[in-house]
Amino acid sequence: MSAVKPLNYPPSLKMEQTDNYHGTVVKDPYRWLEDSDSQETKAWIKAQNQVTFSYLQAIPSREKIKQRLTKLWDYEKYGIPFQEGNKYFYLKNNGLQNQSVLYTLNRLDAQPKVLLDPNKLSADGTVALSGLSVSDDGKLLAYGISTSGSDWQQWKVRDVETGKDLSDSLQWVKFSRVSWTSNSLGFFYSRYDQPTGKNKFEDVNYYQKLYYHRIGTPQSKDTLIYQRSDHKEWGFSGKVTEDGQYLIISVWLGTDRRNLVFYQDLTNPDGKVVELISNFTANYSFIGNDKGVFYFRTDVNAPRGKIIAINTQKPESKYWQEILPQSVDTLRNVSIINNQFIASYLQDAHSQIKIFDLSGLLVRQVELPGIGSVGGFYGKRNDRETFYSFTSFTTPTTIYRYDMVTGKSQVLRSPQVDFNPADYETRQVFYQSKDGTKIPMFITSKKGIKFDGDNPTYLYGYGGFNVSLTPSFSVSMLVWMEMGGVYAVPNLRGGGEYGQEWHQAGMKLNKQNVFDDFIGAAEWLIQNKYTQKGKLAIAGGSNGGLLVGACMTQRPDLFAVTLPSVGVMDMLRFHKFTIGWAWISEYGSPENKEEFTALYAYSPLHNLKPGTTYPATMITTADHDDRVVPVHSFKFAAALQAAHSGNTPVLIRIETKAGHGAGKPTTKIIDEIADRWSFLAHNLEM
Repeated sequence: MSAVKPLNYPPSLKMEQTDNYHGTVVKDPYRWLEDSDSQETKAWIKAQNQVTFSYLQAIPSREKIKQRLTKLWDYEKYGIPFQEGNKYFYLKNNGLQNQSVLYTLNRLDAQPKVLLDPNKLSADGTVALSGLSVSDDGKLLAYGISTSGSDWQQWKVRDVETGKDLSDSLQWVKFSRVSWTSNSLGFFYSRYDQPTGKNKFEDVNYYQKLYYHRIGTPQSKDTLIYQRSDHKEWGFSGKVTEDGQYLIISVWLGTDRRNLVFYQDLTNPDGKVVELISNFTANYSFIGNDKGVFYFRTDVNAPRGKIIAINTQKPESKYWQEILPQSVDTLRNVSIINNQFIASYLQDAHSQIKIFDLSGLLVRQVELPGIGSVGGFYGKRNDRETFYSFTSFTTPTTIYRYDMVTGKSQVLRSPQVDFNPADYETRQVFYQSKDGTKIPMFITSKKGIKFDGDNPTYLYGYGGFNVSLTPSFSVSMLVWMEMGGVYAVPNLRGGGEYGQEWHQAGMKLNKQNVFDDFIGAAEWLIQNKYTQKGKLAIAGGSNGGLLVGACMTQRPDLFAVTLPSVGVMDMLRFHKFTIGWAWISEYGSPENKEEFTALYAYSPLHNLKPGTTYPATMITTADHDDRVVPVHSFKFAAALQAAHSGNTPVLIRIETKAGHGAGKPTTKIIDEIADRWSFLAHNLEM
């Protein structure tokens, strides 16, 4: 480790800033870093990056790691095809393209045609395709683009046949789907008013509105379909039913899984929006309809999910019909294809697919290639074919065509990656958390590796927002395992692996359970000789960045390296930026005394203790992150550098022209991973 010079951190000014929360006075000396446009903050960012990148570039193994990443990354990656009109559409990346390209073709065996190449929208690949929707006749493509990783989208419309854009341009769209009317004359979308503050990347987002846009008209002429000036937090997602008769409006409140459902009869020119489900008591996900009978996947009185039918002529809950009851496994998604329900379940955090008829009787279980994760199974009501993807920790994402009549799967696209899957193995173990709860964990490594307590181990987690961590292939993790590393992924409470009860056991006042689960995973790996404290690294992004921040402040002795990425680090002010208010349903509110006490007890920023030796740490964030604004990481880095008493490095890596992660160009991804692995290799003495 002598190759890297001792670090001299840039000074971070401390200000006399305090706040009083329910009688508790809390210091916030780095509040000035919240102004990301100030000259002082810009100078601080520049100085921190100079220290960080000088350190990383001096690590001897970095260039070799980057070369191997680049070589492995260079393989064709296919998205799941879908069909509209008489055309198929799919995304493909040739290997090292910064952004995937959208193709269209008339038959699966025909020569594909480029419909949209986002790589031509910017020289550096920082403009990304962030959403797309094709009209029912397959003739028009509505597509959203994002710049530098921002959640803000601009939507445009392209003629599929000519590949030319029409005049349509929609601005200030965020957290919105696009759904076409069946006549292909226009679509529904949601947007916010134009931000009036000086910084559109930090302004709070309230009062989303649902609009209809008619093709060929300016956005100023769009028809306002629904808004609620009495509920500034409500958001709206519009979906047109396959028969074109109804607009289904899902009303969301932040990241709360519970939602409302309204609808509008599009065949009635005077049709009003009808409130079908008007209380935030459960989650209702629209599947399809038989005229006025709507099918939903819901967790009402079924925390692991079930299918119900609601007749709009008798909408009261006493008339609701249970089509498919709750199972021992967690029902995640349902679609209707070939007049059958395709139900996607999670069984101990891996996929299981079952097909039922519309009365709920089992037709068959889909045979999958192994234990892994499945995506897709999209399509129309009368389709006889559909497509899905399968991936595992050792299987690159493979695309299959599925025959709904015969039940047979056929490989459509199988990627060729420069490695032998047989050289690696995944095992699933179960360990006990602090309170005795059984937690599953996947562990992947090279076959034949000796578990003698000396293996560098990368422990990755999330634990929140009902998000499930299921098996998936990653070139970056393949390189890590080639280096001799072990990869461990526990399915922490707060996720959705075992339904809503599992989620609720890791949110609000129960959030400490998530940190206990993660710490328990680390201790289990050490006790079972997979690794030791000096060889253990923990990582996570966004809510997972919070996870890492909380665990490193609670147990700094347990880890050698910590990698919190785009994390929520200030749990007392998270709700004051962009969409942060929406996380109150997950975390609780500092305005509530009881919830403040819980938040303050684990908030990473507020639990750093001066004079403590913390693990080697590299915080990562991005200047255009308008989901978890970078000020969280800025303030945490400044406070950590001030509190840290050891010789291990405490760095912050601030990416420019990038956001929360979505749409990040391949070149930036490879650079960031090369920095991450070289930082680990150096500090774990690999």
